[in-house]
Amino acid sequence: MSSVHYSGPASLPSDYALLSRYAGHHPDGLEAPQDRLALAPEDVVLEEEAELEEEHVIFIPPPRPKHPTIYLPPPTVVTESTPLLNPPVPRIDEEVDQEIVLGEEEEEVGEEERQRRIRVGKVTVFWEEMRILTRYAVPVFGTHLLEFSLVMVSVISIGHLSTTALAAISLGSMTANVTGLSIIQGFTSALDTMLPSAWTSPQPQLVGLWTQRMVIVMAVLLIPMYLVWFNAENLLLFLKQDPEVARLAALYLKWVSIGLPAYAFNCISRRYFQSQGLFAVPTQIIFVVAPINVLLNYLLVWGPAPIRLGFIGAPIATAISFNLVSIMSIAYGMIYVPRTAWYPLSRRMFTSLGVLVHLGLAGVGQTASEWWAWELVALAASFLGPVALATQSVLLVSASTTFQAPFALGVATSVRIGNLLGEGKAQRAGIASNTAIVMALVLSAASSAMFMVFRNQWAYLFNNDEEVVSLVASILPLVALFQVFDGNSAVTSGILRARGKQVTGALLNLSSYYIIGIPFGMWLAFSWDMKLHGLWIGLTVSLVYCAVFGTLLCVRTDWDREVWKVAQRLKEQDKVRRMSIARRDAAERGVMDVDGHGR
Repeated sequence: MSSVHYSGPASLPSDYALLSRYAGHHPDGLEAPQDRLALAPEDVVLEEEAELEEEHVIFIPPPRPKHPTIYLPPPTVVTESTPLLNPPVPRIDEEVDQEIVLGEEEEEVGEEERQRRIRVGKVTVFWEEMRILTRYAVPVFGTHLLEFSLVMVSVISIGHLSTTALAAISLGSMTANVTGLSIIQGFTSALDTMLPSAWTSPQPQLVGLWTQRMVIVMAVLLIPMYLVWFNAENLLLFLKQDPEVARLAALYLKWVSIGLPAYAFNCISRRYFQSQGLFAVPTQIIFVVAPINVLLNYLLVWGPAPIRLGFIGAPIATAISFNLVSIMSIAYGMIYVPRTAWYPLSRRMFTSLGVLVHLGLAGVGQTASEWWAWELVALAASFLGPVALATQSVLLVSASTTFQAPFALGVATSVRIGNLLGEGKAQRAGIASNTAIVMALVLSAASSAMFMVFRNQWAYLFNNDEEVVSLVASILPLVALFQVFDGNSAVTSGILRARGKQVTGALLNLSSYYIIGIPFGMWLAFSWDMKLHGLWIGLTVSLVYCAVFGTLLCVRTDWDREVWKVAQRLKEQDKVRRMSIARRDAAERGVMDVDGHGR
């Protein structure tokens, strides 16, 4: 799958630092208001109720209609805001989202005309979904670009202190990625499966419940991360790192760890907002925090003597920025967002954690494995000499930047398909999936064309060394080809997350990188002396494998079955809630005790 390594706010520092470190030796330089549905608080949650939630259900395919659902333009319009439930549930309001089913006149027209209407309907929905996905993806794109700045500014600040300081933040950032941030990103990807379909279901308050459960999982997960980060110096010395670099890297990790809980919460809250269609909220918050982060870095690293902290000022500024994002997210959610999705705090938030752990571990296999793969490739490039190392940094930073557009589209696609599955719109979910794949191809083709047109001048954006410029120009055609499959994989990964197929995505990533791509690239780079060209050939082959099989899995999806699976999951959640309420009421009437036993 496409590398989420690109997407996290800590992905760029190690790449930028590698480039800056090389440049240090080359002076020519670088680069709907409505109250939530009434729901009684859960005073007691029984163990058997928790087990019921995780009960496996044998799939019985739903009966298929004689003719498929047809999507056509007006005159008959049923919008998402039309009350389909009693009481009605707030929806993500899309004016273009209409579902038209041919009525009695269907039997009066010939087969050719009926097929023509089907084609017209599908084309209409294709363009509608393209507009919706674009509107969803643009703020996500802005969010991730602004997140880059939260850590990149710190790298730039520290990079001007000394070469040792720059090496330390590069090492510290890489350690943070591998042992913390990638794992958080992987676990929180489980919410891409649970929240969007819950929001458009008859039980939108499950969005809040699953969010609370993920907070509990994250709180436990942070404990081993802190143990590693606070003992990082010994770990890095064991790995034969320079003692002074290891000491400063460990110091960086200790101070930036102040913002680690906030970073985890931000990953959760972002999905909470996005599942409700509030894609612009995280962007607006980070848009406010980003300039504050720049100011804090200047004041704490280079500012007046009374407040200047030097090296530790940069991680402190980053930690403060993460916490500011969390505080503003909580305030926005409490003041401006309707409580439709919220679930009252109760003991039920401690149930069904196994579902999130299962999906989360698969998510780690899908996302963290890629982060680790790219760090491994960067390490391999370091053995090829300083020119190859600087070139790898230029290429990776470039690919990371252009990847943000298809990655944002993948996030938007995951939410959109999840919403449609929660509403039972199987065919439209399939059209949205195919639309996103086509859009990814267009975006990637544009990036590829840009790299090909400017390949001889591209490296001058980062470095003036002629060796680096020449090597970048010779590898950019490979990177251009890589873009097409990387963008496709970003979207298919989002589709798989919407379907709850994180395990499938993890198997694709692990096999593509660690069985095919990296070994093949290493073999070409060192055995056949193809050096950096060989590494990128290996990466391209791994993405071709991922994209081809990921696309096949997506286009051959039985979307009726996916709707049925979501309905069953929601039915089990509702059954647990009703049983708990009934037993509590019975206990209050004195019919049975709170454990469900007759008196």
